[in-house]
Amino acid sequence: MEVEDESSNSILDLTSYQLHDLEGIEFPSSLIELDLTANRLSTLDSRIGLLSQLKKLSLRQNLFDDDGIQLISQWTQLSGIQELVIRDNKLMKIPDVSIFKSLLVFDVSFNEISSLNGVSKVSSTLKELYVSKNNVTKIDELDHLHQLLILELGSNRLRIMEKIETLTNLQELWLGRNRIRTVNLCGLKCIRKISLQSNRLTSMTGFQDCVALEELYLSHNGISKMEGLSTLVNLRVLDVSSNKLTGVEGIENLTRLEDLWLNDNQIESLDGFDLAVAGSKDKLTTIYLEHNPCVKSSNYKDTLRQFFPNIEQIDSDIFS
Repeated sequence: MEVEDESSNSILDLTSYQLHDLEGIEFPSSLIELDLTANRLSTLDSRIGLLSQLKKLSLRQNLFDDDGIQLISQWTQLSGIQELVIRDNKLMKIPDVSIFKSLLVFDVSFNEISSLNGVSKVSSTLKELYVSKNNVTKIDELDHLHQLLILELGSNRLRIMEKIETLTNLQELWLGRNRIRTVNLCGLKCIRKISLQSNRLTSMTGFQDCVALEELYLSHNGISKMEGLSTLVNLRVLDVSSNKLTGVEGIENLTRLEDLWLNDNQIESLDGFDLAVAGSKDKLTTIYLEHNPCVKSSNYKDTLRQFFPNIEQIDSDIFS
C-alpha cells in the first residue's frame, strides 16, 4: 500500500483506514509526522522506530495494550520525538517513554490507567500532559515537570489536590469529574484556567492567590456561597452554574468579567445584582441565570439589559 502525500514525504496521515497492521505501507525516512488514529492496530511496527526525523506520532484510538506498546521504549532513533499520543487505547499503566528526551506533549487519556507511576520517567521538557478519563486515584510523580503548562486529569477518581507545588509554570489545570472536596493549589500563582466541575466542593475558598486566573469552572458542585474571588482581578469567565447559590456576592472587584454562568442555582432575587457585579458593568457580555427562582418574573431580561449596556446574551437570547 503506497499513500500519496502532498507534504513532500514529511507527513503521513493514515487516519481511519481500519488497518490491522502496517504491512505494505512505505514509510519515507524523512517523515516528521505520522498519524495512525482510528485504526485496529494492537502491535507496533518496528519500522516506525527507524524514523529518526519523526517529531509527532499519534496512535490514538487503536487497540494497544501494555504489551503491544512496550516496544516504544526501545526506539532510540526516535529520541527527538516531541508529541506522542496514545489516547483511547487499552493501556493499564503509563508506558516507559524515558527515551524521548525532547518530549513536549504526552497524551494517554481514555485508557484504563490506575496510577501515575511511570510519569517520573517522562522528560522534564514536557509542557502538556493529558491523563483524563482513566482510573487514577492519586496525583503523584509530577515533581520534576517544572516546564509543564497544561495538566489534564479530568474524569478520574481523585479525592485530593496535592503534590503540584513544583509546577510553578502551570497555566491550565483540568480536574473536572473527580471526587475532590477541598481546593488546594499548593501556592501556584501562574494558573490562567482551572476546571473543577462535577466534584464535591462545598466552598469556593482556595483560589485567592491565583491572581493571574482568567477562567474558572466550578459547575455541578455543592457550593452555597460566592467567596474568595475578590483578588482574581483578571478573571474573564466564571462558571458556578448547577450549585446551591442563593445570592451573588464577592465579585465587585472583577472588572474584566465577560461571561458569568449562574444558571441552575437557588438565587431568589435580582435585588442588588447590579451592585454585586458593578465592577464589570461595561465588560459583561454573557449572563446565564435560567432555572433560578429569580427568573420567574417575565421582565428579568429587560432588567439585566438596563444594568449592563454591552450585554450580548442572556440565557438563550442573543442581542445584536
